[in-house]
Formats: sequence, C-alpha cells, structure tokens
Amino acid sequence: MSAPAGNPTGDSSDSALDHPIFTESIRLIHGWLGDTGLEANEQDVLERLVHSGGDLSLATDLRFTPGASAAGITALRAGASILTDTAMAAAAVAPMARRTYANPVHTLLEWAPAVAPPTGTRTAAALAHALHAHPGALVLIGSAPTALERLLELVAAGQVAPPPLVIGMPVGFVGVAASKRRLAASGLPQIRLEGSRGGAGLVAAAVNALLRRGWLEDIESG
Repeated sequence: MSAPAGNPTGDSSDSALDHPIFTESIRLIHGWLGDTGLEANEQDVLERLVHSGGDLSLATDLRFTPGASAAGITALRAGASILTDTAMAAAAVAPMARRTYANPVHTLLEWAPAVAPPTGTRTAAALAHALHAHPGALVLIGSAPTALERLLELVAAGQVAPPPLVIGMPVGFVGVAASKRRLAASGLPQIRLEGSRGGAGLVAAAVNALLRRGWLEDIESG
C-alpha cells in the first residue's frame, strides 16, 4: 500500500480515528525506530505500543508469529468478538471497536465465579465459558498469567477451538515469564511481549492497531 501524500510512515490516517497528537506522536516514533523489518500491520502494532507505553525499548521484546497480525485483522473484519482479562482493557478497546467493525468486546469476568477456585483465578476459571459463548474470539491477556496458562491448557486438550489470535502480554513477575514461554511454544497465532512487561493498556493498544489498520485499508480499497 503506497503512502498517502504527507504521511511519512507509509500508513494511512483518518480524522475520525486519529487525534492530531496521536498522528504527530506516531510520526516521531516511526522516525526514532527506523527500519524494523516488520510488515506494515506489525509496524502499526509496535508503534502504537510504543505510543501507549512511552517506551521505545518495547521493540526489543515484541514478537509475532508469522501471519498472526493479518489473521487477527481478518477475524476482526468478520466481526469476531474480543475477550479481555480486565475491564480496563475492555474499556480501552471498546471505543475503537465501535468506530470500526462494531466487534463485541467482553471481559472474562462476565463469566467468572463469585469466588475464586482453590487453584487459579476467577479470570482463568471463566475462560471456557467465555470461549464457548464467543467461538472465534480474539483473546487479550494483559494481567493474568493464570488465564493465559488456562487458555493453552484448554486448547491443547481440545476443549476449545484455537483463537484466531492471542495477544499475550501479562505483566508482572509471578508466573509471567513461564506463561509467555508456553505461549511461544504453543504454535497459536500470537502477538506477545517477552519479559515482565505488559498490561491492559498494551494489549488494548495492540488490538486497536489492528482494528485501525483493517478499517483504513478497507477505506482505501473502497
């Protein structure tokens, strides 16, 4: 896709989606990052993560499986639901979803038991119910490594269908690195952050970048 006039990032923009401060921030981030070798939709994810986190070094920890971001955009275009592990992430995704493909956005806690099970967390316990209610949903994990582990267990056991995309960015130090290593080895289409960094804002930024990219490509293609 050729760059519109005056847009040095090679990406398109739309006033309904982009605040001028965001546009200028992305222009600066693009220049600072230089040639990353990423595909255009992957570059969008990286730049939006850097914008949201205020941290250029996120580029060193960001990982994509081949075709994962494109698969995520295809699913979003088809109206796939978006499941998040926190209300904060859901709140950050919902406005972009409304302005683009009107994808349903839900937090796993909508299916959580009132009391946490003896092992795991309420979020992890909710996963199977949420995925059965919304087959084909994208899954965003920014806070709960237990939920990411549970997702991988359910998929490996054939109890739920593999999601079209997992954005795995749980934040913290207990169980986080292990859950990300297991995600990396799972073969699932994924976008993940290595190490201890992550959080609701970053998983929301990643899927918002995909929503924006797909929507603007559709506008350009007519």
